[in-house]
Amino acid sequence: MIAGTPAARLVEVGELMPGEGTLTVAADVFVPSRMRSLPVALFCLPGGALTRQYYHLRAEGDFSFAAYMASRGFIVVTLDPLGVGDSTRPRAGFELTPRLLAQANSLAVEILREDLKSGRVTGQALPQLQSIGVGHSMGAMLTILQQAEYGGHAALVLLGFSAQGLPAALSAQESSYAADPAGARANLVRLARLRGSDPYPEITRSAQSKELFAGANADRRGVEALQRARSSLLLSAGLFSMIPGSTAPECAQIDTPLLLGVGDRDIAGPPHEIPASFPASRDLTLLVLPATGHCHFVFDSRHRLFERVASWCEAILRES
Repeated sequence: MIAGTPAARLVEVGELMPGEGTLTVAADVFVPSRMRSLPVALFCLPGGALTRQYYHLRAEGDFSFAAYMASRGFIVVTLDPLGVGDSTRPRAGFELTPRLLAQANSLAVEILREDLKSGRVTGQALPQLQSIGVGHSMGAMLTILQQAEYGGHAALVLLGFSAQGLPAALSAQESSYAADPAGARANLVRLARLRGSDPYPEITRSAQSKELFAGANADRRGVEALQRARSSLLLSAGLFSMIPGSTAPECAQIDTPLLLGVGDRDIAGPPHEIPASFPASRDLTLLVLPATGHCHFVFDSRHRLFERVASWCEAILRES
């Protein structure tokens, strides 16, 4: 579906952490064989314990979101947050707070966006390029924080996300910061350290983790590809995403068009309660995928999801 292979990039985002030197964010850039008349780049962030390969699952059966969107004429840029995949893994991993990650992602996106506009990536200048932020689960949370603080995207596609967090996975002390975003931020690193000594823990394989990532209805071929996209977890950021209401202020600031995609067997809570977290959005669409768990791309409903995302992006940009 894509001519050639994606271009891999290591983007320097500066010295954002004392003593860690220059940090780099890894990205893959998928360039369509036929560019849209109005060029659009999708900047995609993966969920917790996944790398950017989540957006380009390699298996027979068209599991690649990046490949599909490129076939529709979109530039697709997939990124590993700091501490994940091929990006810099700082020694001070507990200090990779959502705010710092959002800052690094914003810098990387801006550099890549300007490189695309100037033609340094494709060989063709794209001065009218617009961008859309795409995030899955924890990546959706980081996309929201980035957009609220720095802006830049014309619209957002948020998959498997709600501001309700994952309260069942929290301790009593962690739960005490539910609906207290300021308190959650102020105590985040302390709480993460109480969970263990490793800021990059592996999610152990269990029936619970299997259900979290896929579930009984998932396509076996996609699940095998998903295993190759697995990563350790960013503990501080992952914990923050599980605390209910931690991102409520940023969600309330988002005024761009939103596509919210969740599975009917997702971990995001009741789907029809999710839109209430985004009162400022001027154009909000909720898509509930049938017989679908948290990692949407490994379920049969992915075909409907890919088509809907592409059509929605096209419509939003025509109206803007």
